[in-house]
Amino acid sequence: MAIMSDSVNERPAWLEEDTRFMKTVKIGVFAVILIAIIYPFLSVLATSLASEPDVIKNGGLVIWPEHPTLGAYQTIFAGGVVTRAIWVSIGITTVGTLLSLAVTIGMAYGLSRSVWGGKYFLLIALFTLLFTPGIIPNYLAVKTYGLLNSYAALILPVLVSAFNLVVLRQFFMNIPGELLDSARIDGANDWDILVKIVVPLSKAVIAVVALFYAVSYWNDFFTALLYLNDSSMWPLQLVTRLYVVQGAPLPAGDAGENTPPLQSIQMAVVVVAMIPILIVYPFLQRYFTRGVLSGAIKG
Repeated sequence: MAIMSDSVNERPAWLEEDTRFMKTVKIGVFAVILIAIIYPFLSVLATSLASEPDVIKNGGLVIWPEHPTLGAYQTIFAGGVVTRAIWVSIGITTVGTLLSLAVTIGMAYGLSRSVWGGKYFLLIALFTLLFTPGIIPNYLAVKTYGLLNSYAALILPVLVSAFNLVVLRQFFMNIPGELLDSARIDGANDWDILVKIVVPLSKAVIAVVALFYAVSYWNDFFTALLYLNDSSMWPLQLVTRLYVVQGAPLPAGDAGENTPPLQSIQMAVVVVAMIPILIVYPFLQRYFTRGVLSGAIKG
């Protein structure tokens, strides 16, 4: 009996208390990873606030600006190019995320029920995960439908992500069928069930999918590079690419007599491009943790 009780009370290996050496190793590894993540961000932020003497003294890579200034930010916002690009990116991200969520939730709910042809459409969605169209077919499709040089070209071709669709479908399938059947008996139709029952129960996973879509729309610059010929329509990421990659600010009034160092201007644009995601993520972090674990435990 004593042997059986010892075997029952024995904790799994991953729940055993770490030794002092293992704790030290874990703390060291965590510290290295933390420094590797925070150091580049602090360097970018410090360089964006650096003056010309700071940049020259540190060879372009500033860790702590001795003479901090907001001149780089004043320069990039003075001409209006960056400001306009910010509003374009906000509009594309907001509209694209809402449309993608609406279509993905509707498709996921439909594919989670027993509907005619559901497996066929699911296979088509899964097929896009394995075989993606190339740049030329995408461009020809956008051109054929008359979407060139329009914001619709940045949203409609990537409206639904097959990965997000599968995640939502799997979560919807884990909702007890008895709950949906009882609502149907009470006279609720599919729309009422989706809006009043399924969506409220799926807030965590929907928040995760919304974050995936928002980050994708916000960070995307390649589709804008392909489909937008008018530079006044460019989103922020494409403007950021022009500042950073080409090594010069835009000529549309961004430069002035007292222009800050080029490195400070480039890093200031990078910081502006990162701020929205850094602001939104903390509010969705709790939903992100719950959403990732959703569907992992059944019963």
